[in-house]
Amino acid sequence: MKEEIIIAGFGGQGVLSMGKILAYSGLMEDKEVTWLPSYGPEQRGGTANVTVIISDERISSPILDTYDVAVVLNQQSLDKFESKVKPGGTLIYDSYGINRVPARTDIVVHRVDAMDATFEMQNAKAFNMLVLGALIKAKPMVAVESVIKGLKRTLPERHHNMLPMNEEALRKGMELIQL
Repeated sequence: MKEEIIIAGFGGQGVLSMGKILAYSGLMEDKEVTWLPSYGPEQRGGTANVTVIISDERISSPILDTYDVAVVLNQQSLDKFESKVKPGGTLIYDSYGINRVPARTDIVVHRVDAMDATFEMQNAKAFNMLVLGALIKAKPMVAVESVIKGLKRTLPERHHNMLPMNEEALRKGMELIQL
């Protein structure tokens, strides 16, 4: 098993955190992992993306031109990364702020209404966990229990009071995606 993933959106959407939690989840399962963040100097509001590779085998390079999975959270990211999903790959997108839906027919496309779910939960900070839940439901590369452990490992201790809300969002995200 080897999954090459790009998660992309605006800084402040939790893109890098999502990648970090996913990477830690792979480590918890003794998998080979790379985590390669990329963001502009603006961070919040600027573009951000992270490449994560999770594999049972050694990983030769963290630098990729194409991906098995793309998670895109804004129109700019969709425009940039839709063409870089390998044929037969998966593209997951949040519909909020997307004005052109993915057009490719040679990939699996999942729309996840994560932003709408944050309004229902009355917690915008749940956004990235909703999206991550949808991702691991669509591509079960790691167990949800490992993601919860990875979340605990990456979240600063002063924010551990938010773990139950994040776990709830993760599980709700798994329900949001239609397979």
